Amino acid sequence: MLKIHNSQTRKKEVFTPIEPGKVRMYVCGMTVYDLCHLGHARVLVVFDAVTRYLRFSGYDVTYVRNITDIDDKIINRANENGEEFSALTERFIQAMHEDAAELGVLSPDEEPRATSSMKDIIDMVQTLVDKGHAYAAKTEAGNGDVYFDVSTFEDYGKLSGKKLEDLRAGERVAVDENKDDPLDFVLWKAAKPGEPSWDSPWGKGRPGWHIECSAMSTCCLGNHFDIHGGGQDLQFPHHENEIAQSEAATGETFVNLWMHNGFVRIDDEKMSKSLGNFFTVREILKLYKGEEIRYFVLASQYRSPLNYSDQLLDTARTALSRLYNTLRDLDVPADYDENDGAVTRFKQAMDDDFNTPEALAVIFDLANQVNKLRDTDVDAAVKKAAVLKKLANVLGLLEQDPEQFLHAAAAETDSDVDIDALIEARNTARENKDWAEADRIRDELDAMGIVLEDKDGKTVWRRS
Repeated sequence: MLKIHNSQTRKKEVFTPIEPGKVRMYVCGMTVYDLCHLGHARVLVVFDAVTRYLRFSGYDVTYVRNITDIDDKIINRANENGEEFSALTERFIQAMHEDAAELGVLSPDEEPRATSSMKDIIDMVQTLVDKGHAYAAKTEAGNGDVYFDVSTFEDYGKLSGKKLEDLRAGERVAVDENKDDPLDFVLWKAAKPGEPSWDSPWGKGRPGWHIECSAMSTCCLGNHFDIHGGGQDLQFPHHENEIAQSEAATGETFVNLWMHNGFVRIDDEKMSKSLGNFFTVREILKLYKGEEIRYFVLASQYRSPLNYSDQLLDTARTALSRLYNTLRDLDVPADYDENDGAVTRFKQAMDDDFNTPEALAVIFDLANQVNKLRDTDVDAAVKKAAVLKKLANVLGLLEQDPEQFLHAAAAETDSDVDIDALIEARNTARENKDWAEADRIRDELDAMGIVLEDKDGKTVWRRS
């Protein structure tokens, strides 16, 4: 029985889809004005793993992850670069797709873009105006701006737990003479000279950030869908505002269950561009493989903080090497024993709010069993290895050829030592009957955790 922590109720709930057997899920994607950083990577990997597990559990999943390809940051960056905003966004969308692929992230079923959803956005703003939940700015200076009136939505704050009176009293809200209330938020922005714009009933302009996601999600998944996800930083105001404008426009419950992954921290301090302590995925990929980054992300439960360190990524590399080493030289079939006790334990872990650290512990227990069986019962080892590989694949792991991964990992981990060259030197020593030198090299490799196996006149190696 799958239980998921609902950010709105602040407790784990038994997951019951609106339509039996089907899941409709929307996750806030990137605003594409720069390269993906580790925070984006966590969102990509977490909800990819969620989608994979839901499908493994038998659900028909429709996964939508949007792209925000028009907003202030995009316009400002394009102006700084002296290029069209569309050229900028296309470049970073391509980079995002490349980074996602490196991390083993599957493509979503739909990937709507704000600039391709303009009619739906304008229609939703018009509906809110018609229903009295939104208004056009009342001063000439603000002509063309449209705002959502938070006072018309009684349940504002139900996701974040914030109350309007507390927000007004305790938060510094910039004074804007165009608004009736400082907490009202923009739905449509009047175009400034030289900015990209679209025609609307309120003149040329572009959408506010919040309305983009409401329009794209309901257009793709309907007015009421199962799961909405994203980073913890989006809970307020972005997701709070999504709820208000969506439910005000449709008169229906927007989302049944909200999922938010935790912050990424650097040296126990929240990662942010303002602090200058963030890493792009591409910077990390220069030092670690995408699967190692993916393992590092999944080694923490998705709601907990994720603290970046080279030591933890090194641990991820070692862990993956061990798992790939377990599969080495075994002809592992695609079919697996669904009744193996490890499958039950894996499901119990993942059914408990996608507890990936516990699921990984099950996979390592399987690896121990395989290694114990290798020398005594190869058939039994292969059967266990099939279960291991299947469960790891559910998490998007162990999808590479073991030999290729291990050789690449060895080259990166032991940059000052060429393992193959040492093995060749040992073979030469053996041919020359220099047994002392051959034993010395074997001891050196053993100290590095390299196990040698002489098979059919050829020496192969694996990590212990």
